[in-house]
Formats: sequence, C-alpha cells, structure tokens
Amino acid sequence: MDAIVKNFPGAGTQNGAANPRPTQAEAEEAVRILLRWAGDNPDREGLLDTPKRVAKSYRELFSGYELDANDVLGTTFEEVGGYDDIILVRDIPFYSHCEHHMVPITGKAHVAYLPAGRVLGLSKIARVVEIYGRRLQTQETMTAQIAQAIDSKLKPRGVAVMIDAEHMCMSMRGVQKQGSTTLTTSFSGTFKTEPAQQARFMSMVYNR
Repeated sequence: MDAIVKNFPGAGTQNGAANPRPTQAEAEEAVRILLRWAGDNPDREGLLDTPKRVAKSYRELFSGYELDANDVLGTTFEEVGGYDDIILVRDIPFYSHCEHHMVPITGKAHVAYLPAGRVLGLSKIARVVEIYGRRLQTQETMTAQIAQAIDSKLKPRGVAVMIDAEHMCMSMRGVQKQGSTTLTTSFSGTFKTEPAQQARFMSMVYNR
C-alpha cells in the first residue's frame, strides 16, 4: 500500500515546523521494533506480515484524524413540521483508544439536542461520535468534542451528551477491574441552565 505522507490534522509543531506523517515503511519498522521489544521474533513465519497488518489496522482505527466533524455534519433541514422538542439518538456504539496507554475504550454514546428551527440527519450524529472515537482520546475530551461540534454547526437551544464506556487500561492492566464503566456528560444551552431538561434527557436515556 502506498504511503500517504501529509501533515496530521491539528498536529502540533516542533521548532516551528508541522510534524509530517511517517511513511508506511517507517510505521511497519516501528511495529517490528515493538515485536522485538516484546520478546518475539518479527522474522518468524507467523509475524512476517504482522507489521503490514498493524499499520493497515491503525489507519482504520485512527481514521478520525482524516475527517472533520463540520464537513460530516453537512446539510441541515428546516422542514420539521414545527417540531421543537428533544431529539435523542441513544446507544450509539463506539470504539476508541486511550491516549495514555493506547488500549481500547468501548462504550455507547447518547446524544440529544433541542432544535431551534433546524435539524440534522440522524446518521450524522452517529458519524460525529465515530469521528471523535477513532482518535487517541480521553473520555472527557471526546464527550466535550461531540457536544461542541453539534452546538457549533446546528446552533440549537441546547445539546446533551452522555458517554458510558469501559476502559481496557483499567480492565486489562493496572487495577484490572473488569466491567467497571465510566460516565461522562456535557450540557450546553437549555440543558445546562434548566435542571428539568437535564432530568428529561436522563430519563429518556434510561427509559427502556
């Protein structure tokens, strides 16, 4: 696979220059080094193609860096028949990776907003979750990013986001507490200023 060499979206700088993306060959060599560091032999039969597979997998797992939430949110719609109540998309599954240990985070996102004359296509909300999920993340940052993206694009009366996720950095290593999940929320507009709207959001999320 040909390498795509360009600057990381939103990348930081070193000595005033943007950090260029490493080549495919450099990425594969980095995997070989890790395999040796782990104590295995990257030249044995079962691992010969592992560096290529890992690089390809990482391109998919971290594809959120290639996308902009503003572009994905795209078109909004005005023909809603006067509807102005909560719109909630719940139980959006996502897979992310902890930026501290690069191990998986798995969970569900619940995203709601109060329209102010315009609405989004429902699939766009799930796509925003996917974009921010497929990056190295903290759950707190991801929760805020989803809320800010929808608030900025749609300018609704309020946005509410809840994420419920399990972190493999707690389950697989460290304290090794399997099944423990973390809840984070972000509220803006009416959801932030009116406790009753927060309560409605929570009730809608948990009312099965």
